[in-house]
Amino acid sequence: MSNARVLMLIAAFVALTLGSFIWFIATWDADKEEPIGQLTPASIERAAV
Repeated sequence: MSNARVLMLIAAFVALTLGSFIWFIATWDADKEEPIGQLTPASIERAAV
């Protein structure tokens, strides 16, 4: 494989990764998700005791 082809594959991977992250942020609906501050790790606390 030539260096140019490897660089193009890396650039395509980075573009796909950034694009999917931007799509995730753009379509995020906070009203549909429970805030993580209200989650209780009760099962973890019981397991540690």
